[in-house]
Amino acid sequence: MQAHEFLLIFLLILIGSRLFGEIFSRAGLPPVLGELTAGLFLGPSLLGWVPLNDTIKILAEIGIILLLFDVGLDTNIKHLTRSGTVSVIVATGGFFLPLVLGTAVGFYLFDLNLITSLFIGGTITATSIGITVRVLKDLKKHQSHEGEIVLGAAVLDDIFGVILLALLYDFSKSGAVNLVDTGKVFLFIVTFFVLAPVAAKLIALLIQKFDKESGYPGLIPVSIISLVLFFAWLAHLMGAPEIIGGFAAGLALSRRFFLPFGAAIGEESNFSQRIEHQMRPIIFLFTPIFFVAVGLSVNLREIDWASSHIWLFAGTILLVSVIGKMLIPYFLRSLPPKKRLIVGLSMVPRGEVGLIFAEIGRTSGIFSTETYAAVIMVIILTTMIPPLLIKMVYARME
Repeated sequence: MQAHEFLLIFLLILIGSRLFGEIFSRAGLPPVLGELTAGLFLGPSLLGWVPLNDTIKILAEIGIILLLFDVGLDTNIKHLTRSGTVSVIVATGGFFLPLVLGTAVGFYLFDLNLITSLFIGGTITATSIGITVRVLKDLKKHQSHEGEIVLGAAVLDDIFGVILLALLYDFSKSGAVNLVDTGKVFLFIVTFFVLAPVAAKLIALLIQKFDKESGYPGLIPVSIISLVLFFAWLAHLMGAPEIIGGFAAGLALSRRFFLPFGAAIGEESNFSQRIEHQMRPIIFLFTPIFFVAVGLSVNLREIDWASSHIWLFAGTILLVSVIGKMLIPYFLRSLPPKKRLIVGLSMVPRGEVGLIFAEIGRTSGIFSTETYAAVIMVIILTTMIPPLLIKMVYARME
């Protein structure tokens, strides 16, 4: 690809993602789905203007690493401690039940192999904390009792999801489920999460010190990006996907997650806010590229939409993905029925987290074109519909 061709393609991706994201946002829908739609619109499914080449894949990889960094940065362990046992029950049940149901449906009902079935279960098990938080904040319900339960459960669900992603990534590389290798990967991940805050604490102290003395602007974003990329490289070296490194870096830099680190950067009260403020524009620039790339990777023209199989498969996966998230909150007798419904609906959206699982399944050759398309359909529906239903339930409660 010539430089001028790439510049035009990059322009189309940025403008397209922003335009469709804005349209979806104004319609009360998650902007991430607008960015996905931009990829469908620009890619082989419709216009065919933008090819998914190696350059875009690398930019998308950087985008998803920064997205997981942002998720880690926003992770607030206090939500989990405040909501206590109820959040743990909702998160644990809402994580393992869809995983088991999705795997069983793929393996027993549709005769898919075990790894493909596990990836389907993994794709429908992770809740999108970003979409959940956005909906509750828009409704000013994030500090309500049910809001605390949801946010606490979403935090734990996020951590479970990242660990599962690392394990499935290992399965995709080896082509088989090996319990010994799984144990090693799990041990590496735990070690990584324990050591990452310590390393980040030391690095942050250096960044803070030199930032005060430097007369040359841009030290914080350059240093933090370098830290994220280093953690991503280190995660790959330890056998985990690079995005785990981004997530760990975000966790380590979150004052709300690791108290020792929070105390370290507390010498300057607005230091962590300055990190977030200076990193957001970079994150907003790169992360849409990943979701556009997901849309570019789907060619809707190659799918036999007249086939009953794809509709039956997508419908079954959709059903178990919703049941798996809403069944546990149904038994929370300490909450009124409508608030139980809100907790269940709030845990349903998959959004960007589900897309990450699906994309790794596709790039690893685990998902066929039809399976990938069906999974994307489920992610879209589980992301679009619950926010609208949550708003309706709250409206009836007032």
